[in-house]
Amino acid sequence: MRVMVLVKATADSEAGAMPETGMFEAMGRFNEELVNAGVLLAADGLKPSSAGKRVAFDGASRTVIDGPFAATRELVAGFWLWEVRDMAEAVEWVKRCPNPMPGPSEIEIRPLYEMADFGEAMTPELREQEQRQSDRLAGR
Repeated sequence: MRVMVLVKATADSEAGAMPETGMFEAMGRFNEELVNAGVLLAADGLKPSSAGKRVAFDGASRTVIDGPFAATRELVAGFWLWEVRDMAEAVEWVKRCPNPMPGPSEIEIRPLYEMADFGEAMTPELREQEQRQSDRLAGR
């Protein structure tokens, strides 16, 4: 089961406050554990929403919205992509994680869709297309 683990933004992360060396060291040790366990697929931090943009869709219309964005606690400051047995394993890993922010913070865990989840809507042709794309990405 693949899960996206989302580190929620805080006022500090949205202000662009950089973590201290101790946080980098602690997070580096945690990420090393994830790698050694074969769990970690990808991970990165995100710059504050003031550096971002959103594109709003309405039919054929596209509207670009410049950051920063409101509702800081709904924003994402970083992520991991993990391969775990089940949601319980993901929760156990998150509970071992150092607090990613200087004060109170939250981490959200969301399962990714797998091809089997789409049932008959995923035709054999679409499955082949998806496999070709996956193969190309893996070959990078």
